[in-house]
Amino acid sequence: MTDDRQTHYAHCLATLRDTDRDRYLACLLAPADRRGALAALYAFHAEIARVREIAREPLPGEIRLQWWREMLEGKGRGEAMANPLAAGLVDCIEENRLPVGVLLDMIEARIFDLYDDPMESRSALEGYAGETASALIQLASLVLDPAKAAASAVAAGHAGVAQTVAGLLLLLPLHRRRGQVYLPADLLSATGLSREALLSGSDRPAAARAVEAFVGFGRDHLAKAKAAAGTVSPGNFPAFLPVALVSAIFERAEQAGADTLDVSLQSPQWRRQWRLWRAARSGRF
Repeated sequence: MTDDRQTHYAHCLATLRDTDRDRYLACLLAPADRRGALAALYAFHAEIARVREIAREPLPGEIRLQWWREMLEGKGRGEAMANPLAAGLVDCIEENRLPVGVLLDMIEARIFDLYDDPMESRSALEGYAGETASALIQLASLVLDPAKAAASAVAAGHAGVAQTVAGLLLLLPLHRRRGQVYLPADLLSATGLSREALLSGSDRPAAARAVEAFVGFGRDHLAKAKAAAGTVSPGNFPAFLPVALVSAIFERAEQAGADTLDVSLQSPQWRRQWRLWRAARSGRF
C-alpha cells in the first residue's frame, strides 16, 4: 500500500468514528488489511446519508450529492483529490475494482432524503434499501472476499432491508421533527394511521399498530437474511456484522409501541460493541 493510500484510509477511519460509530466498530473487527478500504466505503456512505443534516435545504443537498456524482464520473477529480475522504474512496474503488455504477445509484437513492415526499409502498422502501444498505453490504463483500461476494447477494438484499427498517425506527423522532415520513404509505393505510397523525403524534393506538407492522416487515426480511446466511463466506461475514444490531432495535420498538415516535431506541455504545464482538466470534448475525 502506498503512503498516500494509507494516509487516505487513516483519515476515512477517523472520520467514520464520528459519523457512523457502529460501522467503525465493525471495521475494527474486520481483517486488518481490509479495514482501510472498508472505512473509505463506509465513510462515503455515512457522508451521503447525512446530507440533509448538513445541508438542511434540498438545493444545497443536491449540490453536495452532485459533487460526489461528478467525482465518481471523473469530472474534476484532480481538485476532488484534495478531499482525503474522496481520495480514499477512489483508492478503494481502484484497489478493489468496485462497480462505480452501484455507487452512483446509491447517490441517486439519497435524493429522496432531501425532500418530504412520502414513501409510497413497502416495495418502494425495499428498492430504496436495496440501493443503499444492501448495496453497501455487497460492496463491502467485494472488498473482503470478492470471489464469493455474488453468492451472498440474496442474504445482503434482505439484510439491507432489515437494517434500513431498524435505522428508520431509530430516526423516527428526528424524521417527525423534519416532517419526513419513511413508513410506507400502504402500511400506514393498513394500520389506520394517516401521515398527519404520524407527524403530530395525535393517534397513539394507530401509531402503535403502525410501529408493530413496520417491525414485522423488518423481522420478515431479517428472517430471510438469516435463512440465507449459509451462502455468506467466512471472509465476507464482516460485511454483515452491523446486521447483528437489528434484532435488539426491533425488540425495543415493540416494547415502546407508540413511544417510538418520541424516544430514542439506541442502546449504549458498550452494548452495541458487545453485540458486534459476539457476532464476530460466533459467525452469526
